Amino acid sequence: MTDIIQLLPDSVANQIAAGEVIQRPASVVKELVENALDAGASEIQVMVVDAGRTMIQVIDNGSGMSATDARLSFERHATSKIREAGDLFDLHTMGFRGEALASIAAVAQVTLITRLHEEEVGTQLRIDGSKFVEQQPVACQAGSQFKVENLFFNVPARRKFLKSNATELNNILTAYERIVLVNPQVSFVLQSNGTELSKLPAAGLRQRIIDVFGKKLNQDLLPIDVNTTLCHIKGFVGKPQSAKKKGAHQYFFVNSRYMKHPYFAKAVMAPFERLVPQGEQVPFFIFFDVPPADIDVNIHPTKTEIKFENEQAIWQILSAAVKDAVGRFNDIPSIEFDTEGKPDIPVFGPGEDVQIPKVNVNPQYNPFRKAEIQHGRQPRNEDWQQLYEAAAQRDNKQTTLFDEQDDTTNVIAEKSPTHYQYKGRLIMTAVKSGLMMVDQHRAHLRVLFEEYLQKMDRHKWPTQNVLFPEIVRLTPAETAVMSQMLAQLEEVGFAVSDLGGGSFSVNGVPAGLDGVDPKNLLNELLASAKDKTGRPKSEMAESVALGMARSSAIPYGQVLSNEEMENLINRLFACSNAKMTPDGKLITCILKQDEIERLMG
Repeated sequence: MTDIIQLLPDSVANQIAAGEVIQRPASVVKELVENALDAGASEIQVMVVDAGRTMIQVIDNGSGMSATDARLSFERHATSKIREAGDLFDLHTMGFRGEALASIAAVAQVTLITRLHEEEVGTQLRIDGSKFVEQQPVACQAGSQFKVENLFFNVPARRKFLKSNATELNNILTAYERIVLVNPQVSFVLQSNGTELSKLPAAGLRQRIIDVFGKKLNQDLLPIDVNTTLCHIKGFVGKPQSAKKKGAHQYFFVNSRYMKHPYFAKAVMAPFERLVPQGEQVPFFIFFDVPPADIDVNIHPTKTEIKFENEQAIWQILSAAVKDAVGRFNDIPSIEFDTEGKPDIPVFGPGEDVQIPKVNVNPQYNPFRKAEIQHGRQPRNEDWQQLYEAAAQRDNKQTTLFDEQDDTTNVIAEKSPTHYQYKGRLIMTAVKSGLMMVDQHRAHLRVLFEEYLQKMDRHKWPTQNVLFPEIVRLTPAETAVMSQMLAQLEEVGFAVSDLGGGSFSVNGVPAGLDGVDPKNLLNELLASAKDKTGRPKSEMAESVALGMARSSAIPYGQVLSNEEMENLINRLFACSNAKMTPDGKLITCILKQDEIERLMG
C-alpha cells in the first residue's frame, strides 16, 4: 500500500490559516492598523475602494522596516513581538502570532513600501497569492505603506460570499471605531472611494469619544476611575436618560485591546436595574489596565475573547465603580423648606429610653365569616385538608388558561359589539367560545405594520413637509446604514437629504405620523436596520415598517372609546396574522367558557 499522507505546500497552509484570521475586508484593516500602532505610528491613513474588495491601503509614519525585515515579515510565524513561549504572558503589543501578513498575502495581491527613519532609501516588495514577485529599492517617506488589492482573488468561494459593499463598509467602520477609541493619542483618517468618512486628530479620551459619536453624547457621560492592586478601571458610563432599546454604544477594552465580555456587561448594567426601563441599555466606554500575566488573549484568532485570572473580583470592582459614578450623579438631595402640614419627626436622643411599639391583634378575627353572617348565610365548614386535596386534584389535570391552538380568525363574526378596556392595556370582548382579550398596543402594531408594507409595495405614501427641517448627525457606521436605507425611507414618505459629513436633513415625514419625533424615529429605524444591511430588500422594508409601527402604535394607558376598540379589532382580524406581532409576541388569547365556569365554581 502506498503512503497517502503528505505535507501541504506553504501556499495552501497559508490559505487555510487565512480562513481564520482574514474573514472579510474589515479583518485586513484591523490587522494592518494594529501593526502600524505596534510600530509606534502617530498618524495613520486608511483608504478603501469598493468596501475593500478592490483595494485597502494603510499608510503610517511608524518605525518602518529594513529590506530583510520586509521580506521576512510575510513568512508564517515571523514576528518581532515575542521571542519565547513565556512572552505570551507578558504581552504589550496588539499582535504576536506572526500570521496576519502571511494570511493576507495568501489571499490577495500585496504591495509593501517601507523605510526606516535613519535610512535614505526604502524598499518596495510585491507578493501575489503567497508568491514573491519582486523586491527593489525605492524613494519613499519613513514608515510603511501596505496596499492590498483584489482580496480573495484566488479563493472565489470566499469572495462570492462577501456581503454587499454597504455591509462590508459598515464592518470596516466598526473595526475602525474599536481601534480609534482606545488610541486617542494617534490621529486617523478614513477614506472610502476617495471620500473622507472620518478625520480624527489626536485628542484626549473624552474628546475622541465625542469626535466619533457626536457632541450630543458628551452631556450623558459619567466618568469612572478606580485604581486597585488587581486592575485600573477608567472610562465613562452613560446616564440613565441615555438608555436605548437598540444601538447603545458599549465598549470594553483591556490593555488597549477591544474585547467582548457579557459577564462584565452585567456588572455595568446591574446598578441601572431600577433606573432604566427593562430591556434598555446604557452606553459605556470602559478601559481595563491589568497585568499581562493575569489575562490570556491567546484564545481565538480575532483576540476579542479574553480570560481573566481574577474575573469575579474584577466584576465586583467594576460594579462598585459604576454604582459610585451613578451615585455621584444623583448625590445632591433636594432640600424641602415648606414643612407645613408635614409630620413632625422627633430627634432621637441617645439618653432616652426607647420602647418597642406594641401591636394588638385579634387572632379570632375572620372578615369572611362576618360577611357571611351579614348576608344571612351560615359560616362555611373550613375543612382545610379537604380544600387542599381538591386543589391538588385540579392541579394534576394540568389545564391551561389559554388554548394556543384556538383559531381566533373565526371569532370575528361571533364577537360582542360591546367591549371593555382593562387597565388601559387589554380590550376584552365576549365571543362564542369564551372571553377574548386583545393587547391594544400589539394589535395596533400589527395593523400599522401591514398597512405600511402595503403602501411601500404600491410606492404611494404622501409626504408631509416640515416647517423647520431637522438635522440628524450620524456616526460613520450609521451613515453607511442610512445610505442603504434612503430608498426605503423615500418609499414610505420621508424626505431626507444628505448634507455630507454624516449630517442628514429631514425635510419631510410620512403623512399621518402626528406627534412622532422625526429624529427619534430615524434613530430607532437605524438601530433596527443595522442588522438587516446586506439582506434582501424585502427584509429592509420590513425593518423600516416595523420601526415606524412601533413609534406610531397606540401606547399603553391610552383610553379608547367603544367605537375605537371596535374599529381596531375589525382591522386586526383583517390582517394576515391576528395572533402574533411581527416580532413574535402574542396579541390575542381566549379564556374558554368551561374554564370560566370552573374558576367561578
